[in-house]
Amino acid sequence: MNGKQIAGALFGAFIAFLGLLWFLQGTDIVRMRPILCFTNCEEIVGGSPVWAVTGAVVFIIGVVVIVISGRRIGRP
Repeated sequence: MNGKQIAGALFGAFIAFLGLLWFLQGTDIVRMRPILCFTNCEEIVGGSPVWAVTGAVVFIIGVVVIVISGRRIGRP
């Protein structure tokens, strides 16, 4: 693997991890307190279907990026 493939795989892994985290938070499996907050923030109680779907889509995109970056460029 060359540098571009490694960078693409790392980027895809980060995106997939973020999507998985959003999915788990949206399905109320993982609960986290707000980390960076500029206003009066409160912890979200219960699941959120919007974040579950968003997380699933982002996870799939991350996996696709990993697969594409792992392919050899210029292969016949």
